[in-house]
Amino acid sequence: MKRLLLLRHAKSDWESGAASDHDRPLASRGRKAAKAMGRFMAATNLVPDHAVTSTATRARTTLELAMQAGKWTCPVIEARSLYHAGVDDVLAVVAESADADASVLIVGHQPTWGGVVERLTGASTRMATGTLVGIDLQTDSWNWIRPGLGKLAFVIPPRLLTDGAIDLG
Repeated sequence: MKRLLLLRHAKSDWESGAASDHDRPLASRGRKAAKAMGRFMAATNLVPDHAVTSTATRARTTLELAMQAGKWTCPVIEARSLYHAGVDDVLAVVAESADADASVLIVGHQPTWGGVVERLTGASTRMATGTLVGIDLQTDSWNWIRPGLGKLAFVIPPRLLTDGAIDLG
């Protein structure tokens, strides 16, 4: 079995004056959410074997802050193809993962992340900024991922972690 973790980038700062959408940074609320998600991942043993992130500033920063706050590391690949990616693009990136990796984290954008969840599990879920989704896949190989192969394991929106519903310190 494999576990695919999808993390939507945290809340970005639309008022930052960034030169482009690709360069838009995280808002203060997003930075807080990314850190809380990283601590949650560490506390619940959800640290991935490797991560792939969109090259967009808000996605890269979400992953960096999660890793720093959770005090965990893993190999990280930056994939420009995840910026403005479609579902098939994301699945192609996932398929490149080493079969030795039991858990892979992909960090990127909506509406694609919701589309990946639906394609793999048939479930529809709201992917607010900063949300982490776990999908369990009944396969031993990442390149054998097919529609309907996954089971939605969990959906963790950051408000559960930042509004006091779950206290991680």
